Parts: sequence; structure tokens; C-alpha cells
Amino acid sequence: MLTQPFADAVVEAEKVIREAGHVRSEQDLVEGYDYLAGSIQASLMLAWAYERDFPYFVQSTGPHTKMGLDNPDALYFHSYIRDDAEYVVTGKRGTTTDLSFQVLNGDYSPVDVPDSLAAFDDRRIDIDADGHFEVRFGPGQAGPNYFTLAPGSAMLVVREVYSDWDTEQRGTIRIRRADTTGTAPPPRTRDALSKRYGVAGKILLSRLRTFLAFPEWFYLNQPVNTMNEPRSTPGGLATQFSSAGHFELAEDQAMIITVPKSEAPYQGFQLGSPWYISTDYINHQTSLTAEQARTDPDGMIRLVLAERNPGLANWIELTGHERGYVQIRWQRLSRDLGPEDGPRVEVVPFDELPRRLPHHEHARTTEQQWRARIAARQAAVHGRMLG
Repeated sequence: MLTQPFADAVVEAEKVIREAGHVRSEQDLVEGYDYLAGSIQASLMLAWAYERDFPYFVQSTGPHTKMGLDNPDALYFHSYIRDDAEYVVTGKRGTTTDLSFQVLNGDYSPVDVPDSLAAFDDRRIDIDADGHFEVRFGPGQAGPNYFTLAPGSAMLVVREVYSDWDTEQRGTIRIRRADTTGTAPPPRTRDALSKRYGVAGKILLSRLRTFLAFPEWFYLNQPVNTMNEPRSTPGGLATQFSSAGHFELAEDQAMIITVPKSEAPYQGFQLGSPWYISTDYINHQTSLTAEQARTDPDGMIRLVLAERNPGLANWIELTGHERGYVQIRWQRLSRDLGPEDGPRVEVVPFDELPRRLPHHEHARTTEQQWRARIAARQAAVHGRMLG
């Protein structure tokens, strides 16, 4: 059967999910099978998008095709490229806080992180008064709006990042290969489709195994319920720092993360499940940007992670997860960050929150206000990601 290689990969992928080391409960397994469904969708899409001669951008991850602790505030796009061809990227800049470009020499694998060969944000390109731009990537000499592709260049990644979900608008972006524009690819053949199904199966297994191994590299080597000092984000992203860790909390505990509100244009916090993907950020408040969070009078943002509702505007819902990952990102920075810019973490008994939060009254919210916050999240995500 033409599809047999992919069918075999799905069977193997189910085994990877079932035997994952962190699975302790039925909920863990149910979430794993849900994660598998999204990964199957993504793998087929990515296999068919492998068109280096007639390229187009695909959404690398989204609400239903999650991977790699996906940022709820970001739209991710990528296109496959080759280092000996010239590509023209055109678009119109939206009003999002950040728009960045990155060239990688491959894809993530269970044993390796691809090298970042180039990384920059839209401050490095010329954008006209109406927001339109044209950027070229190729083997030629670097110049204004032209970026030289280093040997081994294989993927162009674009990230568009929101700080205010309600008001910021996404832009548009397209890619074409300069010397194939106006021509057409050869028709599909049975042999080519057979190879696509095989590639899709390899992508599926690699995707699952890679991001189950990823936390071992960057998260689980530090004590639980701590976060590291801000550091340049692994992977070579331009002008981005991050602070990360992993948590384990009982139902009668809460974690208070205190961090200064940054002057950086983007500052965002999120939770991740043990599957190393974002938890439900559409229907629950499992992430906050500095724009969305309530800042205390002393200029600090105090996030409260808890399973039970503490009646606070900055409650981060655990949604049944007693274990998982935490990450803060700062983007579009104009300076390096130090320890004083990073978070302080404290685990406290849930009932002691009023005493432990110095501005507890300022932080409180009503049930009606909370429902309005969730309704706004639902509308915003559908508008920018699912519309």
C-alpha cells in the first residue's frame, strides 16, 4: 500500500506516546494521544510542504498542531530553502510587537539542535510607509535587504509575536524562488507520493522523540520549582532572552513568580505540559504577556500558579497539571538582561497567599471580571490563529 510507511510510523508513534517516561496518569496519556493527533496533522502538512523550488510558508505550530513549548503569543511560519538559490520574501508589516527571521541549517532531531545561521528582526530591513517590504535570501553578496545564505541553509523561520492580543494585527508574508517564478513544478507521480508518505512518517517520529528529549537538554537539569537567570535563548534567536524551569506542585500549594515589568517591547510568561507543549491558552489563562498582566504598584508582576482559583488577576491556571514547565521570554531587546531582570520563585501554602502577596488587594479580581478575561482570550485567539 502506498500509505503503509506512514501507517507503520503512526503505530510506532503511538508506542512512543504510551511509553513516554513522564506518563503517570490517565490524564497524561489522554493528553499524549491528543498531542499525537496534532503531530499527525502537522507531519503530513510538512511533508507536502517540502518544496524548495516552489516554496511557500506553512504554519509550523498552532493551537491544534503544537510542538516545542510553542509560545501562545507567537505565530510561527517556515519554508524549506536551499543554499544555492535566491528567494524573495515579500509582505506587509502588521502591528504586532515583533517580526523576526531566522535561517537554520536543518530541523530539530532527537540528538541535535540545528545551528542558527542568521537571525534578525524587522529593524534590519527597509519597510516603506505603508508597511510593505521585500527581502532577498540567496548566495549573493549581502547588502540592503539582501541576506547571504550560508552553506547548509535549509529552512527559513518567521515569527510574528503579539504583546496585546486585542489590538495588534498580523501582517502578510509570502515567499518565492526568484528563478522559478512563473513556471510550474512537474506533475505528481506515484513514486513521489510514496516518498512523501515515507517522509511524513519520519517527520512524525522525529518530532515526537525530539521534543520529549528537549527538556532533558534545557530544563530538567536544574532543581524543581526554580527558574534560571535570563539568558540568550538557545537556538540563536535575535534579541531574545529567556528564563525557564520546571514545577511540581500539590493542590494545596501555590507558586509565586515575581519579575520586574521590563522595558522590553515584549515580555511573556507561559506554562507547558509534561509533553513539552503549551497548555490550553484559549479557554484558560495559562499564559500572560506584560501587557495582559496586572502590574503591582512597585513595578513588579506577580504571577500565581495554582490549581485552585485564588481570585487574582494574575492567576495562572494549572488545569490539572501538578508537573510541567515554566518560561518567560523577553524579545526585541536593546540590551542584555541580568539577574536583577529575572524572576524570583517562591512556593507557598495556598491559604497563605493573602499574607505572602504584598499587594494582594490590588491583585484581586471578581468572577465576572475573570470570565471577561477568558472571553477576550477566546475571541483573540480565534481572530489571529483560527480566522
